Amino acid sequence: MKKIIPFLVLGSMVLVSCNKKEAKIESDDDKTFYSVGHVYGKRFKEFKLNEREVEALIAGVRDGMTKDQAQVDDTMKYAYKFRDIIQTRLQANSAGEKENGVKFLEAFVKNEGGTKTASGLAYKIINPGSGEKPKATDTVEVHYKGTLINGTEFDSSYKKNKPIEFPLDKVIKGWTEGVQLIGKGGKIKLVIPSELAYGDQGAPPSIPGGATLVFEVELLSFKK
Repeated sequence: MKKIIPFLVLGSMVLVSCNKKEAKIESDDDKTFYSVGHVYGKRFKEFKLNEREVEALIAGVRDGMTKDQAQVDDTMKYAYKFRDIIQTRLQANSAGEKENGVKFLEAFVKNEGGTKTASGLAYKIINPGSGEKPKATDTVEVHYKGTLINGTEFDSSYKKNKPIEFPLDKVIKGWTEGVQLIGKGGKIKLVIPSELAYGDQGAPPSIPGGATLVFEVELLSFKK
C-alpha cells in the first residue's frame, strides 16, 4: 500500500455494519449505501481480519463519527501501524499466487516458445504487425482479453465490442513494455508477473494479490 486506506473506505464499510441488527435494504438510497459498503467489505475480506479486529475497526469508525474523543492517544501513529499490518498480510496472502505464477510463466516459455525479458515479462508474438512500433509515451488503441493463469477471464474489450485507447505509460508495467514489441495490426500474448501488474494488493475482487496475468493484445493503432 502506498498510502493509508482513506476514511471513506472505512466509513462506507461500517455504515451497514455498526448496528448489530440486520439492516433492511428497501429504498434506492438503502441499496446505494449497501452497494458501496458491500464493495469495500469485499475488499477488506482479503485482509482476513479476525472477529476482534473487525469489532475494533467498527468501534473506531463509529466513535470517529459520533464522539470528539478517541479511546487511544495518537491515532495517526496507529493508522500507520495499520498500514504496515495490512501490507504484511497482503504479502503473506499473495505468496501462493506468486509461486504458481512462476511455474506458469516458466512453462509458457518452455512449452509455448515464449520469451522472457530482463524485467520478468514473458511474451509470444502472434503477429508482429507492420511499420513503426509505439513508444511508451504514445497513445495506443487496442483490443484485448485478460485471464488469470487458471483461465478465468476478468476483462475483455472483445466482449464489449469496443476497443480501448490509453497512454501506454499510464497502465501496468507489463503492458507498457509488451505492447512496444509489436507494430500496427500486430498481436501479442503477454504473461505478466505480479510485480509488473497489480502486486501483492491485486485488484479485487477479480484479480487476487500476487496474481500472474495473461493477456492477448491486438494493437489497432497508435499516435504520438
